[in-house]
Amino acid sequence: MVSTTPILILPGYGDSGPDHWQHHWKRADPALERVVQDDWLMPRLEDWLATLGRYIRECKTPPVLVAHSLSCSLVAHWAMRASTPVKGALLVAPADVDSSDHTPDEVRGFSPMPLVRLPFPSIVVASTDDPFVTPGRAATFAHAWGSRLVTLANAAHINGDAGYGPWPEGKKLLADLLKP
Repeated sequence: MVSTTPILILPGYGDSGPDHWQHHWKRADPALERVVQDDWLMPRLEDWLATLGRYIRECKTPPVLVAHSLSCSLVAHWAMRASTPVKGALLVAPADVDSSDHTPDEVRGFSPMPLVRLPFPSIVVASTDDPFVTPGRAATFAHAWGSRLVTLANAAHINGDAGYGPWPEGKKLLADLLKP
């Protein structure tokens, strides 16, 4: 995928393993920039926001954000606070940071989940059997954020463990956000 628009990859809690689609995409296109957080296992919202802000400010033009899991919440928090423009966001498998039944206590600092319209186009990709969010809650996020919702049947957490290595269908969704 060749794009003049900067693309920032935002892994979620715990980072992502080498079989995760985000790593496959980065290996296939070195122009993609992976946002590296200081602490993947004890995430602090303010720290993650500062890191994301630094990466966005370094972009020459507004980037597209490609977020997974906890980083979907990060993007929603960023959109509420930031003035630096973003072109769009692909928000995959958003973790329900408000639910102690679905997410670990370590992510509770990202709660409450912002439920405000994002000021840029976005696509939420959710699974019918994601252990970290119910389908209804993912739909609530998509509706509140003004996002297009794409629901995948039995895709678990849409990660390497669920068999989503290169994930070409995800690249097609990203391409939709990169269109002028």
